[in-house]
Amino acid sequence: MSARIGIVCGEFHQTEVERMLEFARAEAVVMGLQVAEVVWVPGSMEAPLALKRLLADENIDAAAALGIIEKGETQHGEAMGNAVIDGIVRLQLETGKPIGLGIIGPGAEPEHIGPRLESHARAAIQAVARMLE
Repeated sequence: MSARIGIVCGEFHQTEVERMLEFARAEAVVMGLQVAEVVWVPGSMEAPLALKRLLADENIDAAAALGIIEKGETQHGEAMGNAVIDGIVRLQLETGKPIGLGIIGPGAEPEHIGPRLESHARAAIQAVARMLE
């Protein structure tokens, strides 16, 4: 039986994240993982709580977070990105379950988002697969 994973998607950049989800699903097939659940949240800031809820399910072996944190005119995006990443790292340590980080940014410029959609989504799933070995 293949490992079952959950994917949390930030809907703030929904069109782009939907493309990331397609790449993540395709990579999961390549890596022999089953995407058991997809959860949409308002933005990346809500991802850690959704990940915690997913990973509390004993039938979920790992998870991935997909989203985009753009560079803004203030330090808000950077501060938020640091908090989100810190929360994700803490969840991995608390649960012992891997989480693939497929969040573009913080500090992503609009012109850098499109070229990174596939690579970040696939890398998140690859990281999960490696950590489940």
